[in-house]
Amino acid sequence: MSPLQISQFSIVSCIGAGQLATLSALHSGASGLRPCEFETVRLPTCLGEVSTLADFALPEALAAFDCRNNRLAEMALGQDGFEDAVGAAVTKYGARRIGLFLGTSTSGILQAELAYRAREAATLALPAGFDYPRTHNTASLAAFLRLRLGIAGVSFVVSCACASTAKAFGSAARMIEAGLCDAAIVGGADTLCLTTLYGFHALALNAPGPCRPFDAARDGISIGEAAGFALLEKPQAQSDDSVMLLGVGESNDAYHMSSPHPEGIGAKLAMERALASARLVSTDIDYINLHGTATRVGDAAEDLAVAALFGHDTPCSSTKGQTGHTLGAAGIVEAILSVLAIRHGLLPGSAHTTTVDPAFRSRYQLTSEPARVDTVLSNSFGFGGGNCSLIFGRMQ
Repeated sequence: MSPLQISQFSIVSCIGAGQLATLSALHSGASGLRPCEFETVRLPTCLGEVSTLADFALPEALAAFDCRNNRLAEMALGQDGFEDAVGAAVTKYGARRIGLFLGTSTSGILQAELAYRAREAATLALPAGFDYPRTHNTASLAAFLRLRLGIAGVSFVVSCACASTAKAFGSAARMIEAGLCDAAIVGGADTLCLTTLYGFHALALNAPGPCRPFDAARDGISIGEAAGFALLEKPQAQSDDSVMLLGVGESNDAYHMSSPHPEGIGAKLAMERALASARLVSTDIDYINLHGTATRVGDAAEDLAVAALFGHDTPCSSTKGQTGHTLGAAGIVEAILSVLAIRHGLLPGSAHTTTVDPAFRSRYQLTSEPARVDTVLSNSFGFGGGNCSLIFGRMQ
């Protein structure tokens, strides 16, 4: 693929709002995971909740879109001048030439859960004010952001579990390459809801404490919520901190609905395709941000795939011990963490992980440390076997 410049980006997660707060947490290894106190949920697990979200409001003109997911997206828009950068792109290219490629898995499910709880006793009718298309449907996020940002180009929402916002990068790259848009907003949001919390509990995948990726005693995931966006353009005037999307690789295990292929076949194929897309080889990668959810099977499969391609030479870690597993938002969150690692010369560590599984062969990074980082590969793997690997780096 032709490299695309990341002109601006924004992020909100449980470790902070904006680039500076996020970078500070990466340096210190601070975790945003806390015992579950979300809504009416009482489960023995930890969450990565954005605690200020309940009191956050959408612009009055867009109040019909009010739900937790769109609130978090709005919060992310306000970080680090992202909205201004989009406005400048609209002025430069025109509203119809800006694409919008988003991902989510939960979307506004919480809003529907609240509506079902408030059904009329006699008829079981949903509340008259429940607006499914604008507050629950997967397409709600794109409809809200098109109006919010005043853009009119091609747009859609990808929903393929935990690879959703990673795959949105691939969609954007293809649309720009095809000439259907000149720039693209990529990203998305995923927020906490009872469906996922009790669903993962039913699968016995929720860790009782903070998740411990790649640890010998890892015992499940910690669910988080987050939103993030990146503005992609063809390479512009560059500076020392310019970072590019260099490659995208996608695959599908087609192995099991909720488990990866135990040998990491699909994960390895996605990474190989990303390297080929970027015209790079494994030794060109300085750091790998792993999918690393802290499940027994998932981490073992990813280690096999990474070790097969990179051996024990390339530092890698999972940042989910800090942010939690933000599900559909994991791709954009970890893409932004990868960009920060390049810009600021950092190898992120792995919060809560103390003893790496002795059976693993990859070079796992336990603590954050300064280092020259020019290229990063970021993995996102989802239920159903959907895999995506992204490569970010300085212009070659």
